Amino acid sequence: MNTTQPQGPFCQSCAMPMAKPEDFGTNADGSQNQEYCHYCFQNGKFTEPNITVKQMIEKCAGVMKQMKIPEAQIEQTKTFIPTLKRWQSK
Repeated sequence: MNTTQPQGPFCQSCAMPMAKPEDFGTNADGSQNQEYCHYCFQNGKFTEPNITVKQMIEKCAGVMKQMKIPEAQIEQTKTFIPTLKRWQSK
């Protein structure tokens, strides 16, 4: 089992697991977006269009620390986020 990749669908911007319908972002027509979470993508647009991959990593690490996620898992996320779809064309 690969421990660096979340199981199931996860956001292609921040790597958040998307388990419930309300976790998913929305397209411009209001339909559910299958690639991005509601924190990153709403109404067909990124909520923070100018955020850099480095800033996203820092933001996610901060949230994970608040959630008391183990440091080892936070470190894995730092290398995983740059591999996600949103950051591939950057």
